[in-house]
Amino acid sequence: MEEEKKDSEVMHDFDESKSGFFSMKLVLTLIVVAILGVGTGYMLRNSTVGNSVLPGGGTIGGSVQKGKTYGSNDTKTYKDVAEGVLEEGGIEGEGQYHLVRPGGESQNVYLTSSTVDLSQFQKKKIKVWGQTQAAQKAGWLMDVGRVEVL
Repeated sequence: MEEEKKDSEVMHDFDESKSGFFSMKLVLTLIVVAILGVGTGYMLRNSTVGNSVLPGGGTIGGSVQKGKTYGSNDTKTYKDVAEGVLEEGGIEGEGQYHLVRPGGESQNVYLTSSTVDLSQFQKKKIKVWGQTQAAQKAGWLMDVGRVEVL
């Protein structure tokens, strides 16, 4: 007799209407969260916070334009300035690009950047703002944060 009492206490009937409501509420919540996530991503992608070169590749608004500045406006961090024609290639593993300046190869500035996609500016005369880095082979190695097309 005592065993029958224990069995009846362990067994419960589930009310299907409450279970269905919980599932529907969960599904609707997930749909709303997904829509808000997609909407936020779309708005961030299409925002125009200045002219900027995207880290992943292209530029906001198409190709680079003469007279425009791209990248960070932080001139306190990126206080070193150089200008010349941007060419691909570093020197013995230092830099991905270099600026060709008057005075020959010894005057080249070797460049890297985690802020601006420098490939967008190849063969263009540019002015760069950056932070000088320690180098073993390059006469001048700079991490670029801002670029102006001249």
